[in-house]
Amino acid sequence: MDSHIGHMKWKHGQTWYRVVGDLQSGLTPLVVLHGGPGACHNYCEPIADLIAPSGRAVVLYDQIGCGDSTLLPDKPKEFWSPELFMEELELLLTHLGIRDKYLVIGQSWGGMLGMQFAITQPSGLQALIVADSPASMKLWLSEANRLREELPPGVNEILLKHETAGTTDDAEYTSAVNVFYDRHLCRIPAPPCVLEGRRKQALDHTVYHTMNGPSEFHVVGSLKEWDITDQLHNISVPTLLISGAHDEATPLMVKQVHDRIPGALWELFPESSHLPHIEEPARFKRVVTDFLANF
Repeated sequence: MDSHIGHMKWKHGQTWYRVVGDLQSGLTPLVVLHGGPGACHNYCEPIADLIAPSGRAVVLYDQIGCGDSTLLPDKPKEFWSPELFMEELELLLTHLGIRDKYLVIGQSWGGMLGMQFAITQPSGLQALIVADSPASMKLWLSEANRLREELPPGVNEILLKHETAGTTDDAEYTSAVNVFYDRHLCRIPAPPCVLEGRRKQALDHTVYHTMNGPSEFHVVGSLKEWDITDQLHNISVPTLLISGAHDEATPLMVKQVHDRIPGALWELFPESSHLPHIEEPARFKRVVTDFLANF
C-alpha cells in the first residue's frame, strides 16, 4: 500500500503525518486520532493496515508533543488542552485538502477528542467512530477504582501505597500497573507497533503526565474534571462506538455515551479489552468497513 509521510508546520512546531493510500481515491478519507494523551500513532497503524486496502485513504499523525512531531517539554500545563489538539486537527485537515469531506476515528483519548470536536458540528465531518472512550473522567475514575478492587490480592494495595507516597516511578508500582494493563489494556502479547509507541512515549512523558497522570487509572492531571456528557446530544453525524468487554472503558461508560448521541451504534467486542483493533482485528475490520461503506 502506497504511503506518503509529511510534516505540517504551524505556530507550535511541526506535526508529523502519514497518509496511507490515495486521498483522491473517491472514498472519503479516514483520519485517526491516537490516544494517550501523549501516545503516538504507532499502535494505530493496524487500523490503516485493515482499512486502507479497501481503497480508502487513512491518515495517521502524531499529535503535537508526541512521537515524531515537535516535542514541547517546557510548555506550562495550561498549554495542553483539548482545544489545542482540536486546532491542530483543523489545520491538518486544511493542510491535506480534505477539510470539506472526511471521517474521524478516535481511540481512547483520541475518541474523547473526536467527540469534543464533533460536538462543534464541523461542516466537513461525515461520520465519527469512537473506540474505547469515556465522556466523563469522573466516571472513568470510578470504574477504574472498581476494576482495581478486582485485581489479584495485594496489587491494589501496592498501587495505593505508591500513589499516596508519590512514588509512582518505583519499579514495584510499574509492575502492579502492568497487572491492570494485562487485563484491561491489551489481553494479548503486545505487538511491535505497541512496543514502538511505548518506546517513543517514554522519551517524553510531558503530555501524558500533565493531562492524565502516571497511569491510566491514577488521573491527577488537567483532564481530571473533563466531562462532555451533557453536550453529546450535539453530535449530529452518524456515530459508531467500539469497545471491549474487558475494556478499561467499561460497558457502563460506553453506554452513557451511546444513550446520548442520537442514533449511535455500538459494537461490543467480547474478547477484547482496550485495543479491539489489535485484539480482534478481523471483527474490527468487518465492523468498521461495514459502517463506512456509505461514505
